[in-house]
This record gives sequence, structure tokens and C-alpha cells, in this order.
Amino acid sequence: MNAFKRYFGLLLLIIGPLFIYELVAGAIANIDTAGKKDINNPVIWIIIITIFTPIAIGLVIFGWYAFRGEYDRLPQKSKEL
Repeated sequence: MNAFKRYFGLLLLIIGPLFIYELVAGAIANIDTAGKKDINNPVIWIIIITIFTPIAIGLVIFGWYAFRGEYDRLPQKSKEL
């Protein structure tokens, strides 16, 4: 199970920056000043990127701790905290 946690942490380390890259690339591809749809509006993309960037950063932090093995031994009782 500990090996699974470490591999999952590595996966999260890769997914976080990839997620931000895909959001920015999607924004660049879809923003159009002559477009009439909501997806072409830059304000919508700024809001989406602003909301999901901290989430992706949290995934990277969680993945780093999992990859380092910080979650190998979890406390069983509240006295161990």
C-alpha cells in the first residue's frame, strides 16, 4: 500500500502542472474577440484559471508529501498526533 501511495504521489506531481498547462492552452485556443459564445470571453477563462490554480498547487503539494513517504505511517489514535 505504501508503494501505491508513492506512485499516486508521483502521478499527482505530474497531473498538477499538466492541468494548469491544459487550462492555459485551452484559454489561448478559445479566446476570440469576435466570438459570440461564453467560451470566447476572456473573463470566464481568467475566473476558471484563478479558481483551479490553487487546486492544482494543492495536488502537487499532496503528491510531493505522498512521494516522500509522509503518509506511510498514519496515526491510529489521537494520542499519536
